[in-house]
Amino acid sequence: MHELSLAEHALAIIEETARREGFTRVHRVRVEVGRLSHVEPDALRFAFSAVCVGSCADGAVLEIIDIPGEGECPQCRTRSPMDAEPAWCPRCESSPLRVVGGTRMAVRDVFVDDAGVGAERP
Repeated sequence: MHELSLAEHALAIIEETARREGFTRVHRVRVEVGRLSHVEPDALRFAFSAVCVGSCADGAVLEIIDIPGEGECPQCRTRSPMDAEPAWCPRCESSPLRVVGGTRMAVRDVFVDDAGVGAERP
């Protein structure tokens, strides 16, 4: 399950940011997940909650932002949305689309408690 290694990598980013920015408690994390990234959102949420136990993100809510896939036709260069592979060009129908977007996962925002006051700070 590669969701576990993705969750561990996200936590490493969060912990490094916590050290650099000086916060100790994270209550919400937003990640962008591309539809063509082969990431299962429920598995990612489960893995994230498991790897965060005992960390500054223990109990944090993981919010997943869905990023559509995008493909480009190698023949006519038309760009089109993609939900799965393979997908055929909607314009010329001659070739499967080449994937050009929606394959990544990235930590977008980390919401923290600010000095015990409880104010939300992205």
